[in-house]
Amino acid sequence: MKARDIMHTGVECIPAHETLDRAAQRMRELDVGVLPICGEGDMLTGMITDRDIVLKCVASGHDPSKVTAGELAEGTPKWIDADADVRDVLDAMERNRVKRLPVIDVKNDKRLVGMISESDLARNVSDEQIAEFVSKIFTPH
Repeated sequence: MKARDIMHTGVECIPAHETLDRAAQRMRELDVGVLPICGEGDMLTGMITDRDIVLKCVASGHDPSKVTAGELAEGTPKWIDADADVRDVLDAMERNRVKRLPVIDVKNDKRLVGMISESDLARNVSDEQIAEFVSKIFTPH
């Protein structure tokens, strides 16, 4: 089984120039806690979470209507190739301690094609694999 077999499609990006209040509105509308940040051609440039908006913007006294998603994005986003094996997906998520992993189609101009979440894993991997994943992600360093 490959990443493309377990990912969910229809992932929406927030443009890097979009404000955080708009990102929060889209999260509410989509009922998600994270949005990929994309540049031209659905090229992944970062990730933003509802927690990022609260802690790095609002709690720091910044106005979410004036701060952009791109300003809040940090570092190179973690992702997996759509053709990667599910074991590689688990390894990447465990190694990077992430609960959601963007899926990129390396063969198609490196476009964002989906997202893998904990619930996608729970539906598609063995009980032993999900138990190992949970223990590695949720156990403090």
